[in-house]
Amino acid sequence: MAHFAQIDENNIVLQVLVVPDNQQHRGNDYLSTDLGLGGTWVQTSYNGTIRKMFAGVGYIYNSELDIFLPPKPYPSWIIDPIEGIWVSPIERPEQVEGTVLIWVEETLEWRIEDLPIPIIETPE
Repeated sequence: MAHFAQIDENNIVLQVLVVPDNQQHRGNDYLSTDLGLGGTWVQTSYNGTIRKMFAGVGYIYNSELDIFLPPKPYPSWIIDPIEGIWVSPIERPEQVEGTVLIWVEETLEWRIEDLPIPIIETPE
């Protein structure tokens, strides 16, 4: 079974449907014409071998890189064309054990915060 994502005029995924194996080679025509669903359909795959990752509703199809991306996490983030993922406009610092990195969109910087130390109570 093959999976195809319907995209709108802004390349946003509207839905993902399954196409029978014998129709995989013509999935767009099968869904849009044969089934009368219209629209534009682009193949996707669970294992990421087709178009980087499996498309989900709200994902974006980047036709230049021919990949699906999750929604953009922050307005300032850009696509890394080599990795095919969203990245911050400044390099992410290396994470140190016991800390968490938080992106601050207002100041376009990474904030590093210590994780709380867990309190482990033992039964008496």
